[in-house]
Amino acid sequence: MDWIERLNKAINYLEEHIREDIDLEQTAKIACCSTYHFQRMFTYMAGIPLSEYIRRRRMSMAAAELSTGKEKIVDIALKYGYDSPTAFNRAFQSVHHTAPSAARKNGIILKSYPPISFQITIKGDAEMNYRIETKESFRIIGPSAPMHKDVEKNFQMVPGLWTKAAADGSVQKLVSKIGKEPQGILGVSACDDKSEQWKYLIAVSSDDPAEEGWDEYMVPAATWAIFEGEGTMPESIQQLEKRIGTEWLPNSGYEFGEAPDIEVYLNADPENAKYEVWVPVKKKSE
Repeated sequence: MDWIERLNKAINYLEEHIREDIDLEQTAKIACCSTYHFQRMFTYMAGIPLSEYIRRRRMSMAAAELSTGKEKIVDIALKYGYDSPTAFNRAFQSVHHTAPSAARKNGIILKSYPPISFQITIKGDAEMNYRIETKESFRIIGPSAPMHKDVEKNFQMVPGLWTKAAADGSVQKLVSKIGKEPQGILGVSACDDKSEQWKYLIAVSSDDPAEEGWDEYMVPAATWAIFEGEGTMPESIQQLEKRIGTEWLPNSGYEFGEAPDIEVYLNADPENAKYEVWVPVKKKSE
């Protein structure tokens, strides 16, 4: 089954359960990928985080019910998963810029966000250099931080960890410990659905003991699609990761594998960075 078709089936599942506490793990299984990859790819393809899409859809439907029915606001709030009227009011105003109580007034402008669907757009206007490599497992060490399973909530945590690691000397210590492949400073998103705790590591591949306060992690053996990139950070690597999901993956014959995403930073110049993006892959199932 095609990657885009799987994504659309996952969106259909979301829509069928939009009034419920959505099971993101089940949603991702329909798309045949991890919850982490599903959320990342959704954001790249839709232009908004998955959690924001769900919020907009719920508030669109809530607004329609408020404007046409007589059901109490508190009952509609409960229907869309909000136990607190205050939380529902905040979510409603964030989408419609007016209070739920005003939605029934004549002339009030409300917003409607229809269900999304994906399709392939053929571009091919710029090449992507990549290679497929199968690697044995390898050990990495470095500072880490827990990741939230709602990927949107990590957008500030990850840059904050890099800032802290640069300020406290961890990055320089890591550079001194580089000795094994992959050669470079690694940004590793260890987000296995089988794990209770997701985490992000700034690390190197090394046999050296970890410094106090650091973490160590075994990257599993896997096949990787390794993409080369260079440019101004972070825009350059974000654009490459978006193109991988929207242009390369749908037509590659591969799907996401069960291993972390890895960013390999080969130099320290943010204005002209050289890097690699390692995406775990496996041959597409029929």
